[in-house]
Amino acid sequence: MQKEKTEDENPLLPLELEHQKQQQQQQLSLIKEFNHESKKLWSIAGPAIFTAVCQYSMGALTQTFAGQVGDLELAAVSVENSVIAGLGFGVMLGMGSALETLCGQAFGAGKPKMLGVYMQRSWVILFATACLLTPLYTYSPYILQLSGNTPEISQAAGKFALWMIPQLFAYAFHFPIQKFLQAQRKVFVMAWVSAIVLVIHVFFSWLFMLKYGWGLAGAAVVLNGSWWLIVILQLIYIFATKSDGAWSGFSWLAFADLWGFVKLSLASAVMLCLEFWYLMVLVVIVGSLPDPLIPVDAISICMNLQGWDAMIAIGFNAAISVRVSNELGAGNYRNAKISVTVVSITSVAIGFVAMLVVLATRDSFPYLFTTSDAVAKETTRISILLAFTVLLNSLQPVLSGVAIGAGWQSLVAYINIACYYLFGLPAGIVLGFKYGLGGMGVWGGMIGGICLQTIILIVITAFTNWKKEVDEAESRVRKWGGSASFD
Repeated sequence: MQKEKTEDENPLLPLELEHQKQQQQQQLSLIKEFNHESKKLWSIAGPAIFTAVCQYSMGALTQTFAGQVGDLELAAVSVENSVIAGLGFGVMLGMGSALETLCGQAFGAGKPKMLGVYMQRSWVILFATACLLTPLYTYSPYILQLSGNTPEISQAAGKFALWMIPQLFAYAFHFPIQKFLQAQRKVFVMAWVSAIVLVIHVFFSWLFMLKYGWGLAGAAVVLNGSWWLIVILQLIYIFATKSDGAWSGFSWLAFADLWGFVKLSLASAVMLCLEFWYLMVLVVIVGSLPDPLIPVDAISICMNLQGWDAMIAIGFNAAISVRVSNELGAGNYRNAKISVTVVSITSVAIGFVAMLVVLATRDSFPYLFTTSDAVAKETTRISILLAFTVLLNSLQPVLSGVAIGAGWQSLVAYINIACYYLFGLPAGIVLGFKYGLGGMGVWGGMIGGICLQTIILIVITAFTNWKKEVDEAESRVRKWGGSASFD
């Protein structure tokens, strides 16, 4: 009887084994796809993170040298960098980000010559934007004084802002060049240029600000010069190599379809500026609390750390924007989906590790920035919010990068307004002021806004019809191609 039972069961064994084999092959295939896509993402994200760190370091090191010159000089550079230049940087970065969608999809569609025309159109628009923003720098002493700064700091920062107008126009050329090179995955070029300029920046900052005693004037000369040097070196590379056919010289097509290009640029600017300025507002609001000195110092320390951590998120934002736009332009909707999955898992894993590091060092890291026990104690108290912010900001910029790569800027702009400024900001003000929770209440409410926005973007991304996005990308490439043939 046992023999007969075994013989009856034997025919089922090959089917079960075959099914198990298929499952194992599928799992191996998924792991292989994940690893393959991960290599592609890191090949873009790694150099992009390094580039972001180098460029962020230029402003940070200028502040460090200014601190060695004097307290007023430190305050002037810090306020100008965070308020005036911060506003200008956000607007110019946002306006230039329209190029990420257009250049990435055109490159993926095999239309590299269109990238040069797109970059020139963006130069025209960003140069005009820089002219419109110039009064912000010119009247910055009055603006800063109205925002609550002392007359002494406002005058010093305002004078420094006036000297930093050349940096604003460097942004007008830099951001289109950055998006142009990123779309072609030429991120190593940007990384090398940024590293070389950073070394030069450190030497001349020391020479002019400390050795020659030029103070703020030396800081302005070096910081302006460093940003323009980045622009010039990248342009030399593009003009010398023709960027593998993506640059074919200056064209009158740069002035065609400008209004449509402006509308897409404005949508990108609104989307990114609302994100970029959101946490900047935190310090301003906390400064309005009763006895704000200790809370402001504590939150400034946390924002400093969050700024460095954001460089990782910026790298992944650039990487997923390039990958999604390239794959949609090429018609590979499945690869676009895989890219989104891989980068989301990777960035959240890194964010989780960063969160654990913050929590593990919350009693010690404040003393890297302050000698005040009161400030350090307050920083330790609110570090739990920094930990959650670090985790959320590991995924949120990635989802914004997906939106840019797919061309959803207008939709995300509306989402940001609702989540950040109609929900998160009022919630923070109510918790901080009405319920007396102070800085923690303000920050906690604003984290709620980030949470809500992230959840909405996850839902949108999860239910996206990527086949339809391929058709949208094809239509966008035809629409923005201008009247010339690029085939």
